[in-house]
Amino acid sequence: MLNAVIVVDDEASIRTAVEQWLSLSGFAVQLFSRAEECLTHLPKDFPGVILSDVRMPGLSGLELLAEVQRRDADLPVILLTGHGDVPMAVEAMRDGAYDFLEKPFSPEALLNSLRRALDKRGLILENRRLHQQADHRMQLESSLLGVSRGLQNLRRQVLDLATLPVNVLIRGETGSGKELVARCLHDFGPRAKKPFVALNCAAIPEQLFEAELFGHESGAFTGAQGKRIGKLEYAHGGTLFLDEIESMPLAQQVKLLRVLQEQKLERLGSNQSIHVDLRIIAATKPDLLEEARAGRFREDLAYRLNVAQLRLPPLRERREDIPLLFDHFAHSAAERLGRSVEPLSGAQLGRLLSHDWPGNVRELANVAERQVLGLGESEPEGIEAGQSLAAQQEAFEAHCLKAALTRHKGDIKAVLAELQLPRRTFNEKMQRHGLARDTFL
Repeated sequence: MLNAVIVVDDEASIRTAVEQWLSLSGFAVQLFSRAEECLTHLPKDFPGVILSDVRMPGLSGLELLAEVQRRDADLPVILLTGHGDVPMAVEAMRDGAYDFLEKPFSPEALLNSLRRALDKRGLILENRRLHQQADHRMQLESSLLGVSRGLQNLRRQVLDLATLPVNVLIRGETGSGKELVARCLHDFGPRAKKPFVALNCAAIPEQLFEAELFGHESGAFTGAQGKRIGKLEYAHGGTLFLDEIESMPLAQQVKLLRVLQEQKLERLGSNQSIHVDLRIIAATKPDLLEEARAGRFREDLAYRLNVAQLRLPPLRERREDIPLLFDHFAHSAAERLGRSVEPLSGAQLGRLLSHDWPGNVRELANVAERQVLGLGESEPEGIEAGQSLAAQQEAFEAHCLKAALTRHKGDIKAVLAELQLPRRTFNEKMQRHGLARDTFL
């Protein structure tokens, strides 16, 4: 339940009296003597109500109302009026004011009006939140492609974790899309407008690692010409993505741990502490705790990074996503290269579905691009049948069901007509493949 109230009145006695009444009733109150101050400190999606006098020096209550309406037409503004201002206040309600109270007003009248306004504000903000979630869900589905249960669970976890101020560890094989998932965690969270900084720990020579991470002052070491901002400092306010974190030198792990604990760093060659506010998303192939037990990684840092963990399923565990991903990569390559896309034959699709894909999504993208370029069959070289015929048939059947449900947006009658299936057989297949109609609506 919302309880925030902004009070704007140039009379100190009224501000004090209203604050006492509202504080005793459990409201969180902010006081301003001028409308200009209120507007300066008014946050986006303010979770409460504005209570303002009409006649004030500088901007009047009516001018404040007009500016609030411009910023957020659904933010309730209650006006406090003198007897002579009642016709003006009635007109203001037609222009968007929530209510007006004529001075002197009783505490009961004020509380009743505020509670109604706060209830309305709560419904509006909840509606906005649900709309934003739906928008994010649609955007995420176009970024993390797949209809498999594993991908659906991953998208749900990403949306949940994106808004939380916790470090995340992403586990996944080479080419499974770890940086893409990290980018989604950043883009769909409150740090989206701040920097997303990616650093591959395995690609930096150990002797340069500290300067890359922490930056340096001019002359800090031989060849250090000029000041340089490190990745940690550059990511201030945003997200630092540390790929292949298991490759970070032990000496730098100690210093990174200190930054996470104290939220401060020092550039090389400087004694000045710099405050940093950032979120760490790390990615790794091996289990960091096993690496720690083997003495190759600090256990305390592993726990710091692994507040929440996401596991990316390898492509061989979500074969039903292969046709959709291949189609996406092929069309992207065709658009980029000015080529056309030839549809897959049944034999080609079968070979794609039977491959183990050790390079995961990255390997599939490469195969799709080679197909568009006409450099070979739409399959990896040296492909081997990794599944039984029954398993391949099951994967193909699941793909056909999902493709039809997607095309018809969950319209069961249209799917039954297209696939020429009786309803009972269709229901049995849906249950066997773990499919739900709601997913495709």
